[in-house]
Amino acid sequence: MNLVTEELTAISPETGSECSLENYLALPDHTMDKRIADARARLGATTLLLGHHYQRDEVIRFADYTGDSYKLSKIASETDAKYIVFCGVHFMAESADVLGHDGQQVILPDLNAGCSMADMAEISQVEACWEELERMGLTADTVPLTYMNSAAAIKAFCGERGGLVCTSSNARAAFAWAFARGKRILFLPDQHLGRNTGYAMQIPMEDMVVWDPWALQGGQTANRLAASKILLWKGHCSVHQRFLPSNVDDVRAKYPGIRVIVHPECRWEVCQKADAMGSTEQIISFVERAPEGATIAIGTEIHLVNRLARRFAAEGKRIISLDDHGCLCTTMYRISPQHLAWALENLVEGRVVNRIKVRADVKQWAKVALDRMLEVK
Repeated sequence: MNLVTEELTAISPETGSECSLENYLALPDHTMDKRIADARARLGATTLLLGHHYQRDEVIRFADYTGDSYKLSKIASETDAKYIVFCGVHFMAESADVLGHDGQQVILPDLNAGCSMADMAEISQVEACWEELERMGLTADTVPLTYMNSAAAIKAFCGERGGLVCTSSNARAAFAWAFARGKRILFLPDQHLGRNTGYAMQIPMEDMVVWDPWALQGGQTANRLAASKILLWKGHCSVHQRFLPSNVDDVRAKYPGIRVIVHPECRWEVCQKADAMGSTEQIISFVERAPEGATIAIGTEIHLVNRLARRFAAEGKRIISLDDHGCLCTTMYRISPQHLAWALENLVEGRVVNRIKVRADVKQWAKVALDRMLEVK
């Protein structure tokens, strides 16, 4: 394990009696609002609350800052707050702990808020892949690069071997940085972001090969690996992979003149049919710049899409999901108002629950990789 977590019971400020998380979860969402606001006010500047764009409205409205993983990581690296309550998922809280200052403590309101993509790259699998590449004499000119959506151990692996971390916001710049230092990139763990970024940099599709961690030698021949420029780990986002090329065709048929923007975690075929591709922050900017009355279909998590639809309705902008059924990030959704109230009221009583603490040796190299990410524009 790369982290230490701690889960304690809380003392209810209202009754003074012991109150477990289960007692909070039995209460309706709306009953948490005043308790969260009161706890937030009592904690003041000692506590920074960060909220990822994919969080549910009932939680993100209490955030001091909202953003994508890159923006929130940068904020986490700059704050002097003693406590960082991260309403996101596990790898984000880990990164905040890695980038934080001595004495700071990071809290994830629900430890079950993980990331299926991050789970698709286990450190033992990545180390086995590197050993295979080393056996073939390919590691000397290969730069490991991992997406932010990865465990701290994977980030440390890349940092120790001359690589770095990237987000969807700076993936292209990170690829350019890596190619200035090696012949090929081992990109973890999202094959779609890697493929879309490589293609945008005019790297031929045949020079990008998929490494399957469950197959012998990644499912590739030695010659194919040696000739490659990008080794794409066989991983994906369960939300963004659901979007299909037919979804783009359907919205264009239904809404003539519609603009389509998708996240680069979507399949290459979907991105090629879209009008634009970008990170969550870039998607927001795209909608902001769109003329009044525009109709825009967005291929990303449904909470962000719905939030944008409400925000820009007054300007006559019609914002819809690329998929009529919507795509919910179920792990991000795990953080509820009840979890947030429980974590904050514990802090008020002087107890830190669900602390995310990355092991020191992992933290050292993960910080190297993350610092490089923050330097790449």
